[in-house]
Amino acid sequence: MRKTTLEDFRRELLSTGGYTTSDANRAPVRAAPGPLATFGFSLRVSRVFPLCALYEPLGLLDTDKWAHFCFSAVTGAERLGMRVVLDGWKNRQAIEGPVVYLCNHMSTVETILLPPVLLTYGPFNIVAKQSLAHLPFLEKAAAHMGMVPIGRKSPREDLVNLLRVGVERIKAGSSFLIFPQGTRQKTLDRAVFSSIGAKLAERAGCPIVPVVVDTRCQPTREKGILSKIFKDFGTVDTSYDIRCSCGPAIPCGKAREMHEATFAWMAGKFREWGLPVNG
Repeated sequence: MRKTTLEDFRRELLSTGGYTTSDANRAPVRAAPGPLATFGFSLRVSRVFPLCALYEPLGLLDTDKWAHFCFSAVTGAERLGMRVVLDGWKNRQAIEGPVVYLCNHMSTVETILLPPVLLTYGPFNIVAKQSLAHLPFLEKAAAHMGMVPIGRKSPREDLVNLLRVGVERIKAGSSFLIFPQGTRQKTLDRAVFSSIGAKLAERAGCPIVPVVVDTRCQPTREKGILSKIFKDFGTVDTSYDIRCSCGPAIPCGKAREMHEATFAWMAGKFREWGLPVNG
């Protein structure tokens, strides 16, 4: 098989608005689900973290390196015979300037998959849980790559800080990626779909670009001894492909209206893909 390069990936994305793994760029037979597939994929995806931690103190970490490290989510999936399918990205290409990306959060996979995609259209910051920024050697690298940490102890304080920092960075030309669900969910649930992204978009005066991912191929590990250590890297099911769809931009307006329009589009895509929706 021929290994996909980030450059080829971006070229196809910009010329067609999408990307679909070709037969020449993936293993001819899907790997059997189980420990070997899980270990191989998890190793390729998780290497992003030590690489960033290693390159940062040497002054060698930049967004280009970060994108190349994260591209292992694509090549790792293709190596196991899975397809990576993106569509709708002409919607993003049609917009000049920064946006607020709102995406469902299904697994760890999308946090690695999305950087090389979003960086194709310009710099962006990401809102992520505070504990990630405090991992050994990763705090400076995370800050350098534009991560804005939030905790769960003081939601109001986090909201105020995010709106302040977010507006500043958007005004400076950087987009923002927010997972409105907060934690990883198999279902798109209105009850836990935060309006914080819509509030940021309204305050910053920029559109929302909704994104939906289907990363069921590696769910969160919920049971067993390994769930305490490798929660983020559950058993890989190679029968699933990785999908990522970009919706039409939602023009800046009232936060409540933007929030509703975002959920409606994402819910429609979930239903189209046969995924569960509540609300």
